[in-house]
Amino acid sequence: MSDNGTNGNGAVNGNGKKTLLSLVPKTDVKQTLKDFKTDQEVRWCPGCGDYAILAAVQSFLPELGLRRENIAFISGIGCSSRFPYYMNTYGFHSIHGRAPAIATGLATSRPDLSVWVVTGDGDALSIGGNHLIHALRRNVNLKILLFNNRIYGLTKGQYSPTSEIGKITKSTPMGSLDAPFNPLSLAIGAEGTFVARTIDSDRKHLQSVLRAAAQHRGTALVEIYQNCNIFNDNAFEPLKDASVRDDITVRLEHGEPIIFGADRSKALRRSPSGSFEVVQVADVSTDEIAVHDAHNPDPSMAFALSRLDQPAFEHTPIGIFRDVDRPSYDELMAAQLAEATETQGKGDLAALLSSGDTWQID
Repeated sequence: MSDNGTNGNGAVNGNGKKTLLSLVPKTDVKQTLKDFKTDQEVRWCPGCGDYAILAAVQSFLPELGLRRENIAFISGIGCSSRFPYYMNTYGFHSIHGRAPAIATGLATSRPDLSVWVVTGDGDALSIGGNHLIHALRRNVNLKILLFNNRIYGLTKGQYSPTSEIGKITKSTPMGSLDAPFNPLSLAIGAEGTFVARTIDSDRKHLQSVLRAAAQHRGTALVEIYQNCNIFNDNAFEPLKDASVRDDITVRLEHGEPIIFGADRSKALRRSPSGSFEVVQVADVSTDEIAVHDAHNPDPSMAFALSRLDQPAFEHTPIGIFRDVDRPSYDELMAAQLAEATETQGKGDLAALLSSGDTWQID
């Protein structure tokens, strides 16, 4: 057993962080996007943001060089949950909200797999909220892609746990009264070790975040702003509108000063209360500008960043908010099992079931 309480498996990536991908068998054959496409007709509404996310994932996975039979996509219920049908890997279309639970069983029993969860804001944060937060706090070796379109799309346009207050939908004709979840704040509050946000239409940024998530040791949650052009069109339009997006999008890069704006004239400064405030670069000293530290074990900075765009998209951070190293649940469980086997032997299930007091019923 290694000195950090793990079983010592895994490798270290270029950033000095431990990764468990070394346990997943590699392929000797060069892969392309076509290798990850199935013969199934992709059936989402024309113009849906899911198409862009699917294409980004299919074109990014060949970079990992993993055997396709050692990759699994697990989904729940919703538009996004059709994902496993379109990935030429193993997959499981499970039940509403339970994808993290099913994926946890798979990841902990099969360390030779790269396990991905595909879910939506309704699937993950309503009926599945309990499963999501416990996967995050346990740090199971899962990669969770949370498609957030702020609406229930599959069931035709009811408000979701991320819909804004006052949202008028078929189920809230007078406007929603519910205060919405912030998925990143929730994940950071659950001590998620990798928490990120990206946008369906920004393929380069989306794939850069996916690369980092794939290499992460434990649970990686990636919130993807995804447009539902049928029931909630233009929900994130300010972040896509070329005339304003650069002025309101705060791109986070670990170790870099948080400066943004079309002319790089804006910056973030940490206030005495711990929150962030937007300042003009010309009005502050270099030392006052916050430097992003995704590896800080204290989650307070990441949490403050996750609150920056509340309640509207006036200034919206995207990128990796938190990326800290902690032993994964899978590693700790394997070490515990190895220790029990070493001290007590392999055991005999049949003998265990028939041991102790028994009764015969006539």
